[in-house]
Amino acid sequence: MGKLLSWLQKGGFTLLLFTGFLMLLWGSTAPVGTLVWWLDRGQEKLEQQSQNLKALLEENSAPNEDVRTCYIVFLTGVGDLSADELTEGETAFLDQLEQDQPQCVIVRDVFPYSAANADVSGQQVFDFLREVSEQANGWSEFTKFLLETRNVWRMALSADNRYGRVYNPAIALTVVERMAAQQEIPMSAEASIQLVLMGKSGGAQVALGAAPYLQQWLNAEITVVSFGGVFNGNEGFDAADQIYHLRGERDWIEAIGGVVFPSRWRWVWGSPYHRARREERYRVLKSGPHAHQGDEGYFGKEEADEGIRYVDLTVQQVNQLPIWADE
Repeated sequence: MGKLLSWLQKGGFTLLLFTGFLMLLWGSTAPVGTLVWWLDRGQEKLEQQSQNLKALLEENSAPNEDVRTCYIVFLTGVGDLSADELTEGETAFLDQLEQDQPQCVIVRDVFPYSAANADVSGQQVFDFLREVSEQANGWSEFTKFLLETRNVWRMALSADNRYGRVYNPAIALTVVERMAAQQEIPMSAEASIQLVLMGKSGGAQVALGAAPYLQQWLNAEITVVSFGGVFNGNEGFDAADQIYHLRGERDWIEAIGGVVFPSRWRWVWGSPYHRARREERYRVLKSGPHAHQGDEGYFGKEEADEGIRYVDLTVQQVNQLPIWADE
């Protein structure tokens, strides 16, 4: 208690007030940024993309058998600042998955915490926090916490039934654009696309939020794979054919979703989440001794039991999913 009082007297109280102010500021402005994007260019882009996809489907051209029709789209967790700056463990996971599932195209460059797919770098608040963390010892964790808070607010937009109607189709649009950039999407009525959306932490909620729009636009069989995901029980559960939630033994953060979102409460039996459970389209799998994040998280590069890295345990679990059985 004495150390805490000393810390508060030396400026800790001011720091707490500043932290609270930034959290409230980001929380109040997050919807505004998304709505501005929508009104500025988002709605027009979305309508144009929908028309283009509809026109391609109506052409009903013969499917190209030489084109791979499996896509894996990875949506990172709230701790990352850019889709171009994945952690070493996430990169190792995707590199190994690319070797193990060569029939699939890996899409790595979707940032799930921006409607415009823009990373956090370059924003004035971010630049200020980065300077602070570089100049003052012990501030790096504080800076990381604030930036994660920023991304949590954006994830909350996806789970909100008001702002999600704008945010989720925007992310789905980005997913389609980045899929097409990797490889042309076969759009004939006969062609079938296997679309695997993989989300870490808050990325699982964004993946589920985008799923209904991707189902509407693409002739796709959609699977969502959650790595310690925090999500509500509404969006995506009716659109996805299968949802697999990987849960680490030491991951207590993933349980937050079941507490804060009423649609996942036991007595709300009519929610899409509970329908998916009853139909066995939603399954919870034990991934091993994982924590939520860090060196011992789902993509951690430290050694777990028997000398196997945590990220390798995750790769093994994913490769054992029945979604690859027909490949």
